[in-house]
Amino acid sequence: MAFLTGVLFIDAPASALNNAGADTGSRTDNAIAVKSVRTKEGVFPYVSAQAVRYWLRSGLAAVPGYKAAPIRREGKVSYTDGDPIEWWDDDLFGYMRAPSKKANKGDAEDDRLSPVTAEITRVSPFRMSTLIAVAPSAPTHDFGTMSRHGGDPVPHEHQFYRNILKGMFSLDLSRVGTFTYQKRSGFLNLDEVRIEKAKSHGLENLAAQQAYRLPLEERLNRVEGLLSALGRLSGGAKQAIHYTDVTPAVLLAAVVEGGNDPLAYLIRSDERALLAVHREAVRELRRAWGDILLSPIYAGWAAGFQDKARADLAAALEEEKQNDLRSQLGHPRVVLTQLATALRQNPSWMA
Repeated sequence: MAFLTGVLFIDAPASALNNAGADTGSRTDNAIAVKSVRTKEGVFPYVSAQAVRYWLRSGLAAVPGYKAAPIRREGKVSYTDGDPIEWWDDDLFGYMRAPSKKANKGDAEDDRLSPVTAEITRVSPFRMSTLIAVAPSAPTHDFGTMSRHGGDPVPHEHQFYRNILKGMFSLDLSRVGTFTYQKRSGFLNLDEVRIEKAKSHGLENLAAQQAYRLPLEERLNRVEGLLSALGRLSGGAKQAIHYTDVTPAVLLAAVVEGGNDPLAYLIRSDERALLAVHREAVRELRRAWGDILLSPIYAGWAAGFQDKARADLAAALEEEKQNDLRSQLGHPRVVLTQLATALRQNPSWMA
C-alpha cells in the first residue's frame, strides 16, 4: 500500500494558536493559557491535531467540487452523515455513527442526513500529528485592559509564544474512495443503505476486500483537494491580536510504501531554536528507505524564511541526486501541486 507522508513546519512569531482555557494562578480571573507540554527540557507549546484537522476541513470548503458532510446534534452527541460516497470529509477524515435511540432524533435537524441501519465507523485515511514547538519556549504573559467604558478598567491576561511548530502527516492513498463493509470496528464503513447506494452509483465492487470503490478520477480529485487545502492552511486562535500565517513555511512530502514517515528527521532545530538541515539524515534516507520511496522528495521551503537553511537543504538534496535520490525543491504550494500531478501520472499509487 502506498502512503503520501510528510512533515511540515509553521512559523509562529508571536502566536497563541490553540488555547487550553483558564490559566489558574494568574494575576487575573479571566486569564487564558496556551496549550503546552512540560518536560525536563522546558515548556513546548503545541497545537492539537484536532485543531489542524479543523483548519483543513475549513480550507477544503474553498476547493471546487468539495462536498462537506452535514452534521446532526443530539444533546451532547454530534455526528456527520457517515456517507463517504457523497461527502469528501467523511471519506478523508473518517466518522462514527449509530442508529439513534432517542425519541427526539436531533436538536439540530438536517434533512440531508441519510438513515442508518447499523453502527458504522471509518478509520480516518488521513492522519495528523500534534504540531509541537521544535524547541522549548516558556509562553509570555500579556496583560491588558478593557477601558472603553466609565469606571475602573477591566484587566485581562493571556499567553502567547514565539517558536516554530512541527507536525507529521500521512494519507493512506489506497483507502481514499474505498469503503469496506467488513463487520469489525473501523471497517464497517457501509450499512445496507450505503451498500445499495454504492451499487446504484455503479461503484467498483472489490469482493475480495469486501469493499466498494469510487472511480479513480473522483478519488484523485479528493486527494488533490486535500493537498490544495494543506498548501493554503489557515486558522488558529487569537488571530485578531496575534495574526499568524499558518501556511506551512517548510514542507517535505513523498509517496512511500507503508505508513512510516522517513522524512521526520531531515530537519531539526539548532541551539538557537532555528531550523537546520541534518545532512547525515538526508544521506541515510537514501540508504535506509530508498527501497520504499515511490516518488521524489517534494521539498517545499518558502523563500525569505531562514534562507541559509533552505540553501543547505538544496545543497543536500542536490548532492544525493548523484546517488539517485530524486527530489523537487520550491515553494510548499508549488511542490504540492507537483505532487498532485505526479499522483495522476502514477495511478498505481492509488491501488
